[in-house]
Amino acid sequence: MIKRLILFLFAVVILFGCVKKGEDTIKIGIAGPMTGDQAKMGMDFKNGVTLAVEEWNNKGGVLGKKLELVVGDDQRDPKQAVSIANKFVTQGAKGIIGHFNSSCSIPASDVYNRAGIPMITPASTNPQLTEKGYHGVFRVCGRDDQQGKVAADFITSKLTLKKIAVIHDKTTYGQGLADEFKKFLGDKAEVVYYGGIVQGDKDFKTVLTSIKEKKPELIFFGGIYPEGGLLVKQSREIGLNVPFMSGDGVIDPKFIEIAGADAAEGTYLTFSPDPKNIPSAKTFIEQYNKKFGELGPYSIYAYDAANIMLKAIEAAKSTEGRAIMDQLHALEFTGALGNIKFDAKGDVTVAPYVVWITKGGSFVEYWKP
Repeated sequence: MIKRLILFLFAVVILFGCVKKGEDTIKIGIAGPMTGDQAKMGMDFKNGVTLAVEEWNNKGGVLGKKLELVVGDDQRDPKQAVSIANKFVTQGAKGIIGHFNSSCSIPASDVYNRAGIPMITPASTNPQLTEKGYHGVFRVCGRDDQQGKVAADFITSKLTLKKIAVIHDKTTYGQGLADEFKKFLGDKAEVVYYGGIVQGDKDFKTVLTSIKEKKPELIFFGGIYPEGGLLVKQSREIGLNVPFMSGDGVIDPKFIEIAGADAAEGTYLTFSPDPKNIPSAKTFIEQYNKKFGELGPYSIYAYDAANIMLKAIEAAKSTEGRAIMDQLHALEFTGALGNIKFDAKGDVTVAPYVVWITKGGSFVEYWKP
């Protein structure tokens, strides 16, 4: 009897300790592809959020509590993203930074919405994400209908090209961007080829050979850098030496590494302006470089997303989901990227896309609309 009582009391002490630990921290979830062929993007996310959380913890945390970062690897798989979202809910996360892929963010947002947990994606650009009308879904990046228009305007007004081939990777992001681009081309240029490839495949020469027969003046790709790099490399190998253009999913050093610097030379990409030219980003870039090395394309977006979430919790004086969401909608935030304000849908009120070019083994700003 005494032995059972001791074991019972011991269990109570352990349980109390666990509960107390949970009460003493505020959990923030960070989700993205932490492994696999897009792991570079996931780690850029994680690094940006980690830096923000460490800065807040060094100042005492939020609402008198330390912040605890919980990491979810969605492996760029929508089903895994839903699993991660449910796991975050069970773990008691109070805010989510993620996901990277729109095909992951959209189904995961259904889970967060039901649970009343706010999410801010640093990178998911498909318009559907914020068109669903969820009060707690936000993004600090722009939308594909915005960057698709910039790409179309650049090709028709700056390059004055008339025959375009369009490829996409059949994902929510890739096909969505390709469709927006095609829509904004309208009758200003002829789409001589439109088709999809499978994300994860390695050999695209059959598709590229078909495109070559159509004699396009440029190839536009909606997708991510692993396939983008191979498409450029293999197009050069079969003598398809026309310019290549893509969106924000391709603008990463890994693209140049996969394609090869010579093949990648002259590739056009839509993305936001260079943060190195933004005065408010200087301190962040210095701290990031010191801790993690070279800045990733979406590291600064993840950093700002985390800071915005934490400032909203602080302003709400609560970790209750609705209170945080209301603050996210009400406040204007000053981050490394500058001033950020969300509209009623959860989109940023300003999303200044520009066109970059791959030059000398790196990316350089090239054209502003």
